[in-house]
Amino acid sequence: MTRRRQIYEGKAKILYEGPEPGTLIQYFKDDATAFNAQKKGTINGKGVLNNRISEHIFTLLGTIGIPHHFMRRLNMREQLIRQVEIIPIEVVIRNVAAGSLSKRLGIEEGQQLPRTIIEYYYKDDALGDPLVTDEHIACFGWASQEEMHDIADMAIRVNDFMCGLFAGVGIKLVDFKLEFGRLWENEYARVILADEISPDGCRLWDMVTNEKLDKDRFRRDLGGEVEAYQEVARRLGLLPEGADNVVLDLETQRKKRGR
Repeated sequence: MTRRRQIYEGKAKILYEGPEPGTLIQYFKDDATAFNAQKKGTINGKGVLNNRISEHIFTLLGTIGIPHHFMRRLNMREQLIRQVEIIPIEVVIRNVAAGSLSKRLGIEEGQQLPRTIIEYYYKDDALGDPLVTDEHIACFGWASQEEMHDIADMAIRVNDFMCGLFAGVGIKLVDFKLEFGRLWENEYARVILADEISPDGCRLWDMVTNEKLDKDRFRRDLGGEVEAYQEVARRLGLLPEGADNVVLDLETQRKKRGR
C-alpha cells in the first residue's frame, strides 16, 4: 500500500490521509510511553494486538448504538476511521481504585469504589494532562454543556457494556480512558467516540489473581507486556488458544514477503 500524507503522530499512533474525504488511516505503533512520556520504550507487536482489540471493541459498541469513528481494519496495523475534531478532554472512568486516584486520595489500590467515577483531564502534554472539572471545560469552551452531557452518557454506557464484556472472560475492568470527537456533517457536529480502546488505555486485571494484563506492566517494570496483551486478545476470542505469537508471526511473514 502506498503511504499517504502524514497528518499527525502521537505517542502510540500515526494518522495518515485517508482514501476518501473525511477519512483517515490510523496506524498503531509499538512505541510505549508512561508518566506523560517521561518513560519511553517499545513493546514488540503491541500495535498489531491493539489494532485487533480496538477493532473488536468498537465493532461491539456499534451494535449497542454507540457512535464511533471506526470504519474497518485495513491490515495488521492500520484501520480506516472517520476524521473528527478531537475534543481536548480525556475521559477517565474508574470502577476500582488504582493509579493516580490511589496516590491522590490515599486509597488502597484494588478497593472497589462505592460508585463509578468519571474524571476529566485536559489534553496537554506540556502541562501533564491536568485534572479539570466541568466548570473549567465550560469556562474555557473546550466543549459545550450539551456535548458534555452526551459524553458522560456515552461513557457510562460504554463502561456498563465493557464491564460485562470483560467479566465474561474473567477480567476486571478497573479503569479506562476514552476520547471523543466532533463529526461534522454540513454545519452540524455530533459527538462520537474516537481514538482507541485497548490495554494501552485500560487497566485490566485477572478476576481471580489480580494479575495485571495492561500497560501497567510497562509502567511498573513488571515485564511480560506482550504476553499480557496477547492474553487479553486470546480471552476475547481474537487469538487461537495456545497459539503464542500467532499474530506477530503472521506480521513477520508479511514483512518478509515485502507486503
